[in-house]
Amino acid sequence: MILRKMSIFTLVAGLFAAGSSAMSAAAAQSAVDLETVTDGLSHPWSVAFLPQRGYLVTERDGVLKFVSAEGRQSIVPGTPDVIARGQGGLLDVVLSPDFQTDDTVFLSFSQGSPEGAGTSLFRARLVPDEAGYRLADGRTIFTGNNTAGGGRHFGSRLVFAPDGLLFMTVGERGDGERAQDPFDHAGSVLRLTPNGEPAPGNPFIGLPDHKAEIWSYGHRNPQSAAINPATNDLWVVEHGARGGDEINIPEAGKNYGWPVISYGRHYSGARIGEGTSAPGMEQPIHYWDPSIAPSGMVFVSGSTYPDWQGNLLVGALRGQHLARLQLEGDTVVSQEKLLTDLGERIRDVRQGPDGFVYVLTDSDDGRLIRLKP
Repeated sequence: MILRKMSIFTLVAGLFAAGSSAMSAAAAQSAVDLETVTDGLSHPWSVAFLPQRGYLVTERDGVLKFVSAEGRQSIVPGTPDVIARGQGGLLDVVLSPDFQTDDTVFLSFSQGSPEGAGTSLFRARLVPDEAGYRLADGRTIFTGNNTAGGGRHFGSRLVFAPDGLLFMTVGERGDGERAQDPFDHAGSVLRLTPNGEPAPGNPFIGLPDHKAEIWSYGHRNPQSAAINPATNDLWVVEHGARGGDEINIPEAGKNYGWPVISYGRHYSGARIGEGTSAPGMEQPIHYWDPSIAPSGMVFVSGSTYPDWQGNLLVGALRGQHLARLQLEGDTVVSQEKLLTDLGERIRDVRQGPDGFVYVLTDSDDGRLIRLKP
């Protein structure tokens, strides 16, 4: 496909949303060119970059696509059966840290059961075939007990830490009280081995009435997660209700408060829980009010975007923009709205091995777009 270029200029919005720390206006306007790598994707959810060039893209209805460097699409067979309902379906895709030697990919998805749908993890090998690629030896290696009816709040991002262990975020399925139960995967960050087992050193291993896979709990619906390369810590961004989208740095065994504390309100306007703080519950490092509906995040590194190095980019669904957050350590000091003229829900944002930032737009004619400075 011939890449279609358009220029998007975005104005500084240093105080466009309330947060947990004071904001200062960004110093200069950002300008990027957009190149559409491919379009016609059906509600794409996540993108991964193949080392031999090309992309893997998940679509919510359960289809995994291979997109060539030239933008041609082909279906990758062998994916698990998904419950494609509401926010559920085929969700994240990541490559094994040893992909060059083991050809392994990991997919998160909403899996059906007699008790309803929950968030599960699938592992398979990606092997070439005459049409592009297929999945072989696929199996579900972890099944969350966050099952429920309906289609709300599955999570679910997958992030490999530098030590080779896998973080997986899990939504509370629209039932906030479950996020306070450490025997329930709902509303938690999990830490797993590449085989789907509880990772050694997890905080609740051996404790009765606790799930050994859980790393942290008290989360609502974390759909963004990334490793901060400056510290090697996991950062997550989770959906609030009416306001209260949060950035958290989950620590082992800690409780992040949902639904006892929140900086948002119920959709009815009613107060949530006890307010914004409570003993034994962690504070976010930043929050948005009103909500932007975050999904997808990346820390920018390298020299491709010299003014963005070390910045955090967060996709916004409801906000229909890409948020650029400037950081000083763990503090957000300014923000800028990017891609506002695009008028699209941003579902995922990643930085490729070529140094460029890519975004996925969430619609029935979704696009994979490359940002060029």
